[in-house]
Amino acid sequence: MQTKELHWYSERLNRDMPLKIYGHAGKPCLVIPSQNGKHGDFESFGMVEACRPWIDGGKLQLFCIDTIDAETWSCSWKPPRERIELHERWIQYLMREVCPLMENCSEGDKLMTMGCSMGAFHAGNLFFRFPDRFDATICLSGVYDAANILGGYMDDLVYLNSPIHCLPNMPEDHPYMDLYRRSRMFFCVGQGAWEDELLADTRKLDAVLKAKNIPAFVDYWGYDVNHDWDWWRKQAAYFLGKIM
Repeated sequence: MQTKELHWYSERLNRDMPLKIYGHAGKPCLVIPSQNGKHGDFESFGMVEACRPWIDGGKLQLFCIDTIDAETWSCSWKPPRERIELHERWIQYLMREVCPLMENCSEGDKLMTMGCSMGAFHAGNLFFRFPDRFDATICLSGVYDAANILGGYMDDLVYLNSPIHCLPNMPEDHPYMDLYRRSRMFFCVGQGAWEDELLADTRKLDAVLKAKNIPAFVDYWGYDVNHDWDWWRKQAAYFLGKIM
């Protein structure tokens, strides 16, 4: 498997930001790690190995990045506006710095996103915000209510980053609606240990998508399926098999 590590100084975040690329060809996938995660987590927890058949086959490239969750979603002692503004700078880092790099490797394809746990929130949020750049997503055990993560706080930026809030208000003639309907989206959650909140949010998102007539594959796995890497590895391989 071909790999490459890169890093550069991001003026949007005022820091050096690393990423690691896996694969030599295929659809570029932006991988967001779980809460507070770093770009090496997907490899460390066996997720890259789960994706190996598609990577080695030249069908998939993974672009694994760092989160800054510890300074945004996880730091409950900071004012929520300060946290969401920093998160928005991270979004701009991804869209203006990382995604152009991915698109240079895309051979004409649009990009996709993938993540588990908090990474699924980011993956879904990016997909819904930028369907002109992404045409597929795999979200495993995610939350989709940004206000709930911030203790009920809501403002314009939280709304923008909260699919459960912003999607119901999108008008039928919005150009994104057609893009959503031509995309491939997979949302999965277990019903076992530590999945209660994620299950509730997935059901809410499922209802929103059905109400908007946006086709999506929303899969509820069994009561033995816990919020853990063992299951995410199985789920990632299962849904990649459907996309690739």
